[in-house]
Amino acid sequence: MPLPPPRLALLMWGLAAAFYLFGFFQRVTPASLAPDLMRDFALSAAGLGNLSAFYYYAYAAVQIPTGVLVDRFGPSRMFLGGALLAGAGSLVFAAADTTLVAGLGRALIGAAHGVAWVSMLKLVTHWFAPSRFATLSGLSLAAGTLGAVLAGPPLRWLADLFGWRAVIGASGLLALALAVAIRLTMRDDPTARGFASYLPKGDKDAPRTSVAADLRAILRYPNPWLLALVNSGVCGAFLAFTGLWGVPLLSQVHGISVAQASLVTSSMLVLFAAGGPAFGLWSDRLQRRKLPFAIGGGVMLAGFAVLTAAPAAPLALLVPVLLAASFGAGSMALSFGFAKESAPLRLQGTATGVVNAGVMLGTLVQMPVIGLILDSRWQGVAVAGVRQYDVAAFQAGLVFLLSWIAAAMLLLAATREQRRASSG
Repeated sequence: MPLPPPRLALLMWGLAAAFYLFGFFQRVTPASLAPDLMRDFALSAAGLGNLSAFYYYAYAAVQIPTGVLVDRFGPSRMFLGGALLAGAGSLVFAAADTTLVAGLGRALIGAAHGVAWVSMLKLVTHWFAPSRFATLSGLSLAAGTLGAVLAGPPLRWLADLFGWRAVIGASGLLALALAVAIRLTMRDDPTARGFASYLPKGDKDAPRTSVAADLRAILRYPNPWLLALVNSGVCGAFLAFTGLWGVPLLSQVHGISVAQASLVTSSMLVLFAAGGPAFGLWSDRLQRRKLPFAIGGGVMLAGFAVLTAAPAAPLALLVPVLLAASFGAGSMALSFGFAKESAPLRLQGTATGVVNAGVMLGTLVQMPVIGLILDSRWQGVAVAGVRQYDVAAFQAGLVFLLSWIAAAMLLLAATREQRRASSG
């Protein structure tokens, strides 16, 4: 059988990327909507951090189960269920009249989006050549990050025009429409459309094992677990900043509007998105994962060190540093190829789930802890019901974040990379 035409392979990837974009949009909406959420639900910084973290609690909880399930049942079923659940969760969040109901909606969205990344990489393994894996990982990350960009100034503008509840509700209806498209079009493997699969024949013919056996098997490979902890710093800290605390810091410390602060964090997300495919291409050409990842993570660490040391520095200096750090953080896309090559292919979904869980582990802890740090240093100032924090309070939160990133980079040094043969 011939290999699938690029147009068809890209269609399958495009549906997966569209759902990943939606989930990323929902992931960072609290940053742009922070004043609205704090006002409507009477939230402190710690309360806002906890509400935002509901998404990450659920996302992290489903990572390893998703990895096991996608290995056994295929990505298309995971995407279909995820899109349906995400649509329902968005509608619940939009209609919430209490913090508990809002948290439930956020948790449903997080659990739904938790299937996206692992399932997308599984789909890529079937529909694209192995030599394109890191590049497609980077492009997938870029597509998702576009959703985060849309959750910046565009969301703020729409929320001001129609109200945040109407916008979130409309996004939920779009997710349900995407579920229909996935059901009608997406297939797990090219053989379902009469084409040859890129998945090695030996892997497809491997005997099925139990879920418990798959989980026991992945424990024998240290790299996925180490890379999960690395991602909790390199990517988790980046998302904690751009997804929630960057906008309050920039608006309150530098006296700019929420829309202007959202523009800065959206620009950071654009550079993060650009870093994914750039590091992926470089990694594919080098046939190495660890070195490019270490360089990108080092740039991210250096950028956040500058931010921590001088959070009130002029924006003309601070913004370029943050953008460079964001580009470096995009190197986290390499962690998935790194993990994939560190375990048998039949365990790819499980390994990817373990690594992706690390991202959420970092963010779900960092968001509320930074909120607690801010509240502990609050001087009692509030404007229109929204608490205001000084430079020292934000700097204390950044010290916590920077320490986590530094520990993550030390763990990256402990990973071991295998030599890989080039493949077409």
